[in-house]
Amino acid sequence: MKTDTQLQNDVLAELHWDPAIEAAAVGVIAKDGVVTLTGHLSSFAEKYAVERAVRRVKGVKAMAIELSVRLAAGYERTDADIAMAAERALEWNARVPANKISPMAEKGWVTLNGEVEWEYQRRAAESAVRNLLGVTGVSNLVSINPKIEPVDVEKKIHDALVRQGDREAKQIEVVVDGPQVTLQGKVHSWAERIAAQGAAWSAPGVTRVVNNLHVES
Repeated sequence: MKTDTQLQNDVLAELHWDPAIEAAAVGVIAKDGVVTLTGHLSSFAEKYAVERAVRRVKGVKAMAIELSVRLAAGYERTDADIAMAAERALEWNARVPANKISPMAEKGWVTLNGEVEWEYQRRAAESAVRNLLGVTGVSNLVSINPKIEPVDVEKKIHDALVRQGDREAKQIEVVVDGPQVTLQGKVHSWAERIAAQGAAWSAPGVTRVVNNLHVES
């Protein structure tokens, strides 16, 4: 098990390793596997990159995000410009179904509303607007309404977990309640936790995933 200092140093090293991150702008506090991030960043895209970098570090059990986005001079955009850019970004993204999602911008914060059939489409919509200039945050309120009825969901998820990593699959319990899936058990890293969640979302007919997986040290 890593000490708090070791985990802090590993997180800082990962932030410095990622060229998309201004590591000097991020403060890192580690305690009992929980990493707190503080500071001010110049874009929402960089904030997201920081969160992804921390998730890659072994030993991270949870994160507290106290990062804020402060746009640099010359990068501000009006809400009208941001809303128009978001609409175009969604329109031109092949993974986002046409005319299913509506963006709204308020003080740089983009809110997505609508309905899709799959979680990957919901994620694609968020990804499409995340990197736009002037965006300070994204609220993804898109709902999932699959046309496929959930059938043999538990088996399909277990099969996917086995294909992706047998060791993790043995420690994960999949509980299915209609279109909702709950994951319980233990994994070895935050990355494995997210991967298991992705496997659950890929099952046909799933509308909600509750991830109760615990990250072991």
